[in-house]
Amino acid sequence: MSRVGKMPIAVPAGAEIAISAAQITVKGPMGVLTQSLNGLVAVANDNGTLNFSPADDSREANAMTGTLRALVNNMVIGVTKGYEKKLNLVGVGYKAQAQGDKLNLSLGFSHPCVHQMPEGITVVTATPTEILIKGINKQVVGQVAAEVRAYRKPEPYKGKGVRYSDEVVVIKETKKK
Repeated sequence: MSRVGKMPIAVPAGAEIAISAAQITVKGPMGVLTQSLNGLVAVANDNGTLNFSPADDSREANAMTGTLRALVNNMVIGVTKGYEKKLNLVGVGYKAQAQGDKLNLSLGFSHPCVHQMPEGITVVTATPTEILIKGINKQVVGQVAAEVRAYRKPEPYKGKGVRYSDEVVVIKETKKK
């Protein structure tokens, strides 16, 4: 059996979990998330701990057990603590400004880049060169951060661009004559 799938999930005090035949719903202080269930995985709620087990001995059931357990664990963490990604802008004149559900970026192009945030995602710019993306869905937060980074990826010669706060950009040596 999957090592990840064997680990139970301890449900925190603020979270409620409802399991139906087709989906699992997690409610918490920050919001509500749902995930559709797979017939290959059996989910049991034992007094505040969720246990996952494969429905049969197939390889697919074993794999789906670990996958579904990881997804539900991310949902529990998301509705209790939330997720955030931090981006930094490196470059002269590069700046960002959050206006409601839009993020205005000046990245050295002849036009400003405006990124519309999806529902459930908030963006904060503490300084003009720092962007903080927050939400309860880990997948959506990561996707939005990747889309913002894709406007101007860090280039390898000067390191200019949008990068994750923990990203290390290896700077190449310039061409010698």
